[in-house]
Amino acid sequence: MELRQLRGFTAVAATGTVSGAAERLGLSPATVSDRIRTLEHSLGVELFERKPNGMVLSEHGRVLLPEARRLLEHAEAIRRLLADARPRVTIGTLETLIATRLPAIIGRLGDRRPDLDLSVRSMMRAPLLRAVSDGELDAGLLLDTGDTLGALGFTPGPELSFVDVGAVRLFLVAKPGHPLADAGSVAPRELSAETLLVTPPGCSFRMAAERLLGPAGKRIEFDSVSTIRAWITQGLGIALLPEFAVTGDLADGTLVALGPPPAELALRVVWREDRADARDLREVLYAMAA
Repeated sequence: MELRQLRGFTAVAATGTVSGAAERLGLSPATVSDRIRTLEHSLGVELFERKPNGMVLSEHGRVLLPEARRLLEHAEAIRRLLADARPRVTIGTLETLIATRLPAIIGRLGDRRPDLDLSVRSMMRAPLLRAVSDGELDAGLLLDTGDTLGALGFTPGPELSFVDVGAVRLFLVAKPGHPLADAGSVAPRELSAETLLVTPPGCSFRMAAERLLGPAGKRIEFDSVSTIRAWITQGLGIALLPEFAVTGDLADGTLVALGPPPAELALRVVWREDRADARDLREVLYAMAA
């Protein structure tokens, strides 16, 4: 059993196909297939069920996967130790958080752990959680609520842990002069005649809107928070948006808040607790907390 075989095995487990694993590893599909077959032969078991649309872990494969990840992580730690390399932490998060909230968090981490190198990747929440579970990312930064991971409405892997490093307030905003602008509070039933501008399903802001505002009103979906903000300034709808997107507009009167802030989301770092280096990683991630 060789490390390169384990890398091929974990890549196929993560992508579900030999071609996907080959692309991830920078190898040919034939090379990846050969490494999987050789590994299965050396262990005397089948690690995957071959399906028409991909590869699914067998019972033996599911047993091997966490152990293979730990072996690869330990091997990487040894390589860095012998090469006297600086520790590196790779974090994934939403693009909007990279620009607005991540700099202060990374600043805290830099002050407390100047020995670290950091890599940041932009991705949506669902692939972000998969990448953390698969070991492609060391950690993910996302928005959530409540005392348990996923209370906003998503389903995390059972092996994921988290720590809160900040908070983001949400505002229901509209163009000045909106009929509800002077209301002390806004109930979901009062939005039945409104056009609600929303982000795609699975986005934290969309999930918060569904949770807090209910199903009332017409929805128009956009990929970009900045596009939603631009439509609102033209009086083309209302939206539940994060404070970092609208603070300036609320201050100068370009937008108005309909009622008080209806919610505050936790800025949450998640990682895989069953990693071989989980204790060291946990210490690094807790250093991000205020």
